[in-house]
Amino acid sequence: MTSSAPQDTGHRLWSVDEHLADVLATVRPLEPIELQLLDAQGCVLVEDVTVPVALPPFDNSSMDGYAVRTADVQGASEEFPAVLTVIGDVAAGSGELPTVGPGEAARIMTGAPLPPGAEAVVPVEWTDGGTGGGAASGMTPASSAPEGAGGEVRVHRAAQARAHVRSRGSDVQAGDLALAAGTVLGPPQIALLAAIGRAAVRVRPRPRVVVLSTGSELVQPGEPLTGGTIYDSNSFALAAAARDAGAIAYRVGAVADDADTLRATIEDQLIRADLLVTTGGVSVGAYDVVKEALTSVSAGDAASGDIDGGGIDFRKLAMQPGKPQGFGTIGPDHTPLLALPGNPVSSYVSFELFVRPAIRALMGLPESEVGRPTVRAVLKADKALGSPAGRRQFLRGAYDAESGTVSPVGGSGSHLIAALAHADSLMVVPEDVTSVEPGSELEVVLLG
Repeated sequence: MTSSAPQDTGHRLWSVDEHLADVLATVRPLEPIELQLLDAQGCVLVEDVTVPVALPPFDNSSMDGYAVRTADVQGASEEFPAVLTVIGDVAAGSGELPTVGPGEAARIMTGAPLPPGAEAVVPVEWTDGGTGGGAASGMTPASSAPEGAGGEVRVHRAAQARAHVRSRGSDVQAGDLALAAGTVLGPPQIALLAAIGRAAVRVRPRPRVVVLSTGSELVQPGEPLTGGTIYDSNSFALAAAARDAGAIAYRVGAVADDADTLRATIEDQLIRADLLVTTGGVSVGAYDVVKEALTSVSAGDAASGDIDGGGIDFRKLAMQPGKPQGFGTIGPDHTPLLALPGNPVSSYVSFELFVRPAIRALMGLPESEVGRPTVRAVLKADKALGSPAGRRQFLRGAYDAESGTVSPVGGSGSHLIAALAHADSLMVVPEDVTSVEPGSELEVVLLG
């Protein structure tokens, strides 16, 4: 790697780390609420949950078969089967249970409680299924042949004590810690909560994130393009990214380049936003509407109406892509707002670096878990990668975990959406590095 000292441009440049620290210092976890289990999916638990009853709550069968006493099937074989009297059925959910005495067996279904007197379960495949023939492949349905619960069964194999029996409490015992505070509730955790009888839990709710793209040139997908227009991809990308981060995302169609319209739109959206994200209009052009609209809010312009009450700071970061950024709070509840640049790659990279951590912080996750995981990887490329002095560059990459290498995907242009769609990582070139030779080691942000 070739290094160069950062250059002083005469303007205050924020580092990536400073900007992220400012965001995370402002964002506070949402207040806990109690939610029904399915509504709590994706949320962070705020309480330790202990097990009120053992799982399973009783000894039960892990197979469809026959509940037996081990002494009655000792030495059983196909040539000399143990012949037992079938005294009835034990199905899952059974209340009163028959007692299995010497020389007896009960048909038992998977999940059914082990009846008194029984010591083991022999699978139906180890028996003739009560047919008097060879090895059975299954049981005759109780609804079509209720007489199958009686008669005799021939058992072709011996069974050890507790064979095919799930013991009471073998999963968790009463009083055990089921889930600790801070756990993100996914499908397995929801299943455990339901299994121990919890219908609702206290969690921090999923943040509501409103995404607005700006630009009079933007047309919604499905509509015809006219001269000078392009399709709005940023709002779709960022809304999808917000969902991927764990948020409930609301996408607002592109707002035209008019400061009053943008302020009115933001005011309308505040009621359903825990976090606002805008894209476009944050640079130095004559039509950079986000900067125009929200700079007046930062200055406390009375004409800005109800959205005043915070402050948005527009700044330049020592990074590429994504140099222009805006951040602050807005409205009576001081709702955080991140204003991202409009180029598609710039907005997406900015989201991953700053918005995703903000969403995860709102969820109540610790700082160590708010960002994407990173690894070190060796650059696999045909030529050296250039990088501007004094800027932390983020290049799209394809990471190979098996070889520990990363390869560039597409060029460095901030408009190259196709290349972004084929990348699974970001290669990070530090501020003091201007050239990265093939074979050099880089930090890699994993996006998948």
